[in-house]
Amino acid sequence: MKSLGLYIHIPFCLKKCNYCDFLSLGGMSEEDHAAYTEALLVELEHYADRNISLDSVYIGGGTPSLLDPGLISRVVQRVQSCFTISEEAEITIEANPGLLDKNKLTTYRGAGINRLSIGAQSLNNEILKLLGRVHDREEFVRNFHLARECGFENISVDLIFAIPGQTHDIWMDSLEKTIDLGPEHISFYSLQIEEETPFYDLWKKGELKPVDDQGDRAMYHSAIDRLQSSGYRHYEISNAAKPGYESRHNLKYWSMDEYLGVGLGAHSYIDGRRFSNETDLSRYIRIAKEKNCAGRRQGASPWTIWFHENTVEGEMSEFMFTGLRKVEGIRLSDYEKRFALPVTAVYGDPINKHIETGLLEIDEKADRLRLTAKGIDLFNRVLVDFV
Repeated sequence: MKSLGLYIHIPFCLKKCNYCDFLSLGGMSEEDHAAYTEALLVELEHYADRNISLDSVYIGGGTPSLLDPGLISRVVQRVQSCFTISEEAEITIEANPGLLDKNKLTTYRGAGINRLSIGAQSLNNEILKLLGRVHDREEFVRNFHLARECGFENISVDLIFAIPGQTHDIWMDSLEKTIDLGPEHISFYSLQIEEETPFYDLWKKGELKPVDDQGDRAMYHSAIDRLQSSGYRHYEISNAAKPGYESRHNLKYWSMDEYLGVGLGAHSYIDGRRFSNETDLSRYIRIAKEKNCAGRRQGASPWTIWFHENTVEGEMSEFMFTGLRKVEGIRLSDYEKRFALPVTAVYGDPINKHIETGLLEIDEKADRLRLTAKGIDLFNRVLVDFV
């Protein structure tokens, strides 16, 4: 039985945030939500195979919690009918504060969703306004407690640091208040100003001043120190968890395990092939209505707009730059088992170079090649030698 992770993309938001360049759509109607869900059910049916075992399911966005909970329940039911769900599967849904209520949360739990990822981003109301978020700190705290009351024992919280106007003290106050709530997992991302966002336009006009690199790194290292002293394990560049609560789904991406992505713009990696879906909503829905989607094609679907079969060299490269995101790095024996060569036979020169500059280290006893603390700060400098 083949084991996969499944990613399901829900592209709708109340409105786009000022920093967001993800594939998401604001201001859509309930009719749009329903039509998209119907198309999503058709795509899931296209891949139906009870010989596929799912050990992680991740419903991301966008803002999945914007949808009527009945639609989410239908999606999960279709997943359960199309695939075999492993007994210990991690099933996550992303949610935004202010868009959760008891009915939604109990519906999620009843459908089998056992992990909630809440996009708080900040616990400072002025920073939330700057980001263009539609919630405030108080709504987040109420929603967090409500999720606990509804039976969620695995909650992740997303936070952003290095936001223009966010001081070190403001950042640490948000982090402290989050730690006090006791979520099992905390993601902490440095703000990147991306093209085609309101923040980018403001930056180009000189009206938005980014936090400098020194301030960014100070916030990052203070966060790691505080998280570790509070019992969280820093296991990936931007993620920390209480022991045993690391995101199993995201670890698939960083370990080059296989996953199927369904929904608008979703990406997949199966059998050494990477492919991605249609990104236009109307075309995505039309394909579901017009195409005969019965049966399964090898490595692609009627929605596929991009397809790439990795070379062995490409697989090696991806194994390195995804695996090195993990704080424990890559297991040397895993690399050799996968590619029938020791990693030093392929990447000896860049590995030695970055060991000499203090960015990489090999722990023979632990069977690991990993970034040093300095290497994490200069990850892109290391990455370029493995691409």
